[in-house]
Amino acid sequence: MAEHLEEVYEKYVKPLPAPERLRLLEMTVHDLALTASHEPQKRSILELRGLGKEIWQGVDAQKYVDDLREEWNHRP
Repeated sequence: MAEHLEEVYEKYVKPLPAPERLRLLEMTVHDLALTASHEPQKRSILELRGLGKEIWQGVDAQKYVDDLREEWNHRP
């Protein structure tokens, strides 16, 4: 693949005058910027660590689970 790219560069890009090569570079950068902005970002589940912890401040985990189980027992 790299050899093919070097061949394309040597055959088609390098012979161009500098202003045309700069224009080609500008077009390539613009295209890459558009492509990158439309690609979904890869995220890590670890980024969510600690998120919303203030909601559970002062809540006893075992009592919360016991209350849920009790609620489930009374559902029809």
